[in-house]
Amino acid sequence: MLGRAQRSLSRRGGGPPADRLPAAPDPGTGGPASYRPLQRVVLTAGVLRTMFDEYEIHRAGDRGEEETGWVLLGWRGEDEALVRATLPAGAGREAGEAHVRFNSVAQALASRIVRQADRRLVMLGVVHTHPGSLRHPSDGDYRGDIQWVGQLRGGEGVFGIGTGDGKYARPEGGEWQPRPNVACRDELTFTWYSLREDARNYHAIPVEITDGHDLAAPLHSAWDVLEDHAVRLERLARQQSRLTFEVMGSGLAVMLPLADGPVLRATLTKDGVRYFLVRDGEPLAADLREPRVDRGIYQLLAELSGEGST
Repeated sequence: MLGRAQRSLSRRGGGPPADRLPAAPDPGTGGPASYRPLQRVVLTAGVLRTMFDEYEIHRAGDRGEEETGWVLLGWRGEDEALVRATLPAGAGREAGEAHVRFNSVAQALASRIVRQADRRLVMLGVVHTHPGSLRHPSDGDYRGDIQWVGQLRGGEGVFGIGTGDGKYARPEGGEWQPRPNVACRDELTFTWYSLREDARNYHAIPVEITDGHDLAAPLHSAWDVLEDHAVRLERLARQQSRLTFEVMGSGLAVMLPLADGPVLRATLTKDGVRYFLVRDGEPLAADLREPRVDRGIYQLLAELSGEGST
């Protein structure tokens, strides 16, 4: 389903954990040396809330008949997966009533941004929705997933299927779990599975809910801007290892520290890109009108280099 993003995110491996979260893998070792088959999936309440909220909004929108979905990031333990962040399919997805292909570059960039706060986060799997009442991954899902799931830690991935037929809805509404691998809110349902490398089919897996936020929630508000600039920002981040990102409401800020102390800062919003040189915490706006953020950063670097040589 995710193409290049699946391969990229699966090789990569915030905010502090909530008190009741399971212990994280050791960041120095990249997690346990060996993995057993997954016995359960733990979702933070914020992750589940994100998916329910966005699924409801999606169904009411112009593209509500299409499939949509989320990439799952979190910690992989010896025999459990803790999902701590969701990355949406985004407006740049290719989708219909029977498939969804994510915006792979946007997913890779978003993963990079979220992992600034916690390098232990890795790709755990994917959730996507189905029209009607098909609460199990389809044959087409299997043919796609089995090709890349072996790249995930432990050679096993977590998969969720969202449906909105109201089969498990209760008169009083609210969230509940009619089965160990099912989580519901009103008419919406997410049914959970795991898939191991070389397995012939998915395996229903129990899901538990624990305290905690969706670590990527702030990024969802800035997703339109992120998608608009994803290709150039991802390339710039690969070229400049000190580049960092900050979410600012519905926009992004990009910071590049310089060797002598100042920081180049670009702010990206729906209104465009603005550039600053920050010295001792004081921003000085640059007189530059370059909508291509990577070119803008390099133009400023060239100007500063010229000033330093005179």
